[in-house]
Amino acid sequence: MTIRKAANRLLALLLTVTFFAVLTGCESKPLTPPLGTNVKVGIVLVGDESDSGYNYNHIVGLRKACDELIIPDSNIVIMRNVPENEDSEAAMRQLADEGCDIIFATSFGYEPYMLKVAQDYPGIQFCHCSGSASAESSLENVHNYFPKIFEARYLSGIAAGMKANEIKNYKLGYVGAFDLPEVISGFTAFYLGAKSVAPEVTMRVIYIMDWNNPELEAEIARKLIADGAGILGQHSDSNAIALVAEAEGIFQVGYNADMVTDAPKASLISARLRWSSYYRYALNAVKSGVPFSKDWSEGFSGNAVYLSQLNEAIAANGTADAIAEAEKRLNSGYHVFSGPLYGISANGDILDIKDGEFFDECSTRSSPSFDFILSGITVENAGGVNDEF
Repeated sequence: MTIRKAANRLLALLLTVTFFAVLTGCESKPLTPPLGTNVKVGIVLVGDESDSGYNYNHIVGLRKACDELIIPDSNIVIMRNVPENEDSEAAMRQLADEGCDIIFATSFGYEPYMLKVAQDYPGIQFCHCSGSASAESSLENVHNYFPKIFEARYLSGIAAGMKANEIKNYKLGYVGAFDLPEVISGFTAFYLGAKSVAPEVTMRVIYIMDWNNPELEAEIARKLIADGAGILGQHSDSNAIALVAEAEGIFQVGYNADMVTDAPKASLISARLRWSSYYRYALNAVKSGVPFSKDWSEGFSGNAVYLSQLNEAIAANGTADAIAEAEKRLNSGYHVFSGPLYGISANGDILDIKDGEFFDECSTRSSPSFDFILSGITVENAGGVNDEF
């Protein structure tokens, strides 16, 4: 693998694998005393369960973990529709003052505010989803967590690629939230999955600069369809794209929720996160008064990501077998970001991975770090700023 321009942070990440927590076994100090089923749990959400997606799944996962650990539902305090600004700091302080023993901050922009609050409440554990600063922090009561969703994205892309072969339309469209590594890693894995079975595919990505905006998601979906896309993917929180695909007679691959009920003639499959796997792990540690990892990431092997049921009524013939075969490869050590790959980041860093080499995503931290735009993918903001490689 050759990486040029300022030595590229990729190499630095791969060389510092022992620094990060979950993957090296580094843990926070012991918690005292054990709290048993008296654990009080706080969670901060950027939306609410009405999205039937990201926020809904966090709530479902947390409640499932608490139920399994016999922590009563009355011990869960949920802060909904909290923006990624000073309001999130106020929400976390309120949870701390109300006696929560552990607080989960579930949106990317919450992390700097969480770190401020955590300094003032050293006896409370604070866990941030999708960031990286907590794992690197000297604070002993802060943690990062994020599943290896790129594995499920890759497999869901195979469903898209198989359908592209069937309908003879190799244009994919993708509605992305923000131009962040979390989103770029996800849509790249989706694209690579599709390309593994349909080498002719190309993909246009449009960022909406929001996590959950059904109206804008629908507008951008229509724009991508007008541009000729026959299959849509998404990193956004609502089912709006599935509904547009259904109305326009094309196909869609979802995220965070099974969307087949909403769009039975359009939605092929969805990549999903099983949040209960982390919540069970962290809550059990607090319940038992034992340390837990500063940085956590698991994939299929850790039961942290999965696919919704394939919509066999509309999926291309052979899709289930192709996905099953690819999952076997993943479980045998295949890397999603395997070469040959060529791309460039927004900073101008160049990625050139040769055949037989790979970018080892999430090997050094749970937060995704892949931020290169590959050949065959174009990206732009909803306002129309375009990059093509």
